[in-house]
Amino acid sequence: MNTIEKALMHGLFVHLHHNIDKVIDFKSFQALNQEVDKVWPGALLVGPEANDDAAVFQFPGVDGFVVGKMESHCSPCVPRPYDASATGVGGAMRDVVAMGGRPVFLLDFIGTRPLDQEVIVGPCGFQGHCTCGKCKVMTSQDRLNIMIQGIRDMCAQMDVFVVGGGFSTSFSDIVPAVVVSVIGKLVTEKPLTKPAKNAGDKIIIIGVTGNDGNDTLFRAGLVDEMRPAVALFKEEKTAMEAALAAFATGKVNACSDLGAAGIGAAVCESARYGSRGARVDLSKAPVSVREITPQEILICETQARYIVQVSPESVNEVVEAIRSKTDNVAVIGEITDDDREVFEYDGEAIATIPNKPSQETLEELRKGE
Repeated sequence: MNTIEKALMHGLFVHLHHNIDKVIDFKSFQALNQEVDKVWPGALLVGPEANDDAAVFQFPGVDGFVVGKMESHCSPCVPRPYDASATGVGGAMRDVVAMGGRPVFLLDFIGTRPLDQEVIVGPCGFQGHCTCGKCKVMTSQDRLNIMIQGIRDMCAQMDVFVVGGGFSTSFSDIVPAVVVSVIGKLVTEKPLTKPAKNAGDKIIIIGVTGNDGNDTLFRAGLVDEMRPAVALFKEEKTAMEAALAAFATGKVNACSDLGAAGIGAAVCESARYGSRGARVDLSKAPVSVREITPQEILICETQARYIVQVSPESVNEVVEAIRSKTDNVAVIGEITDDDREVFEYDGEAIATIPNKPSQETLEELRKGE
């Protein structure tokens, strides 16, 4: 198990970001929803037990389906409150898009220390005092204003209403709370669920990959400094429109947005949930910086990206639709009948991720918690 495999598998199988079902009883929600379905038959199409990118539901008596997603970006707001709040919004919107929806409304909740208290914004924020000389000391009110601006700017770029939310100054922790909920309209005939559907389907990436966003490495204890992903505004809108253009062909079988753990998590989760495998050539992914390692392409969390899966005979049609909105598109791999995901770069294996790691491997990963 090399370093990048360790980081990716830690994120996929140990860290709670990708394993919410280990602490939340989704079956109890499922049982509740089955009871409520007797009152509102068929209103819930995709619920929390599906562990997909977002929920899909219908208001009884109203045509069409709604897509909803809630997401937090709390810890990244310590070093970069503007980018973190904006990427939290962008990430929730991409989850809505990944299900086949267009985001329309947003609610937010921000919890922070009392407004007159001082906070440290920068790389040393988690320590409570600056040793690097690059941090800024400001009031909690000043940081709040920055986070609100990040939320507003992303919504303005994506043509999304801010319709409400909540606010609290009772938090005492170094980390503020930044939580957003995005509601959108399903524009595809049916939800584009995350699990891979067919062996042989081609994996197409939309968007450009950079080396920003190392949260997965930080959570695995492999780097000392968290570098949150940089907020991308125009690129986020372009990627959304490109994804929607792909959906309009009716030829997309599955879709995932690229958030935490980037290409690695998006491909691995889709393949695993579909009881499939995958093979990916990272050297084919469009990149935004010259000096970028294959490991960074695999796991970094650059925003404004999606992965779609289509049958081989539909690749040209879907790629052409995407190119009507952006040139940042490439076929990077395919779904296989294997039980693992293999990531290569120029013919060299960079990482191999099993769908079911051994108990010994899991124990080794947990030692870093």
